[in-house]
Amino acid sequence: MDTAFIYYKPVTGKSNIGRHSEQTTVANLLEQGENVVIYEPSKSGKKSLMQQTFFGMRISGKQFSTAEVHMQPIRSVEEFLLEFGSALLRSQATTPDEYGNIVQNCLADTHFVFDPELYTDNDSVLSLSWKLDENDIRSMLCLPWRLAAVNGKKIYVILDEFQNITFLENWEKFIKVFEDVVRNAQGNLCSFVFLGSAVNAMKYLFEEKVIFHRLVNHVSLGEIDSREITDHIVRGFLTSGKVIDRDLMMSVCKRFRNNIWYINHFASICDHLTKGYITDATLQEALDMLISIHEPRFKDMVADLTGFQLSLLKATLDGCKRFSSADVIERYQLNSSANVRRLKDALCKKEIITFGENDEPIVLDPLFEYWARKYFFKMKD
Repeated sequence: MDTAFIYYKPVTGKSNIGRHSEQTTVANLLEQGENVVIYEPSKSGKKSLMQQTFFGMRISGKQFSTAEVHMQPIRSVEEFLLEFGSALLRSQATTPDEYGNIVQNCLADTHFVFDPELYTDNDSVLSLSWKLDENDIRSMLCLPWRLAAVNGKKIYVILDEFQNITFLENWEKFIKVFEDVVRNAQGNLCSFVFLGSAVNAMKYLFEEKVIFHRLVNHVSLGEIDSREITDHIVRGFLTSGKVIDRDLMMSVCKRFRNNIWYINHFASICDHLTKGYITDATLQEALDMLISIHEPRFKDMVADLTGFQLSLLKATLDGCKRFSSADVIERYQLNSSANVRRLKDALCKKEIITFGENDEPIVLDPLFEYWARKYFFKMKD
């Protein structure tokens, strides 16, 4: 069903709101052969940004192909390389003969094979004929450059949920090989885009461990302008003959910290609740429904938090910034400054909060922040 408020898939074109400067930045970096890393909370618009960026680059006449590696279920180097290679093969070929030719020509010195029977049985385009060795690893990681050289056009490889690389056995050793391949690659025929929804896990990799040092450029997603979001929502309601007050819509933007995914989902609910003017009562009912949808997830987020961890979360919601100060430790019974450091680390590992450049705490999910404040701690707005 057509809808003006798309929240269930990445978007391009008129449905894509904001992030114009980020699109330009990412496009310029990729065209120069640079690698990009983006880590933002889930549903912040990372995939939409990349789709819109690639769309704009194609419209401007750029020739390239893309391959996306889904890393969420990956737990071993072997699984990663098979998924990596399969994504690349599928970006370049469509028939069994084409898959077989690529493997034969570009991976001839490896244990990677194209098995016609496996392809027929389960659509697998790549498998291993023997135990993985270091040559297999290096050859597979070099595959994007080989394919690009053969086809004469660049390849952009998206590694989605890249923080899951830490689930691989001996992942640090594997990363060093990966870095070495990227650092010594000839030409700018391939670029990698590292995407991650676990913000603190990605910070650990790229800011603390400093992987791919000087080989990758971090691009942050800025907050989308409230006026642009409001214009989008107002236009969307008008297409179905509905009206919403702009000031009301601006308050919605503030509530959701301009998170366009939540706002589109919220607007879609409102769209089904009324046939005419959207009132305060409609907005409240839609918010209650949205909370009901996400509440099980929010309850899971706080279910295993200790009393101390909950106290630090409450202090964050109260606007505290200097958790180690004596008055904050006493007011929220945080025990000691050493304990505060442990509590901060624990909430970061659970991806509930993160810390900005000035060490200010930020609750990552705006709707969770609202739920925790109003329904869990029963705090006043």
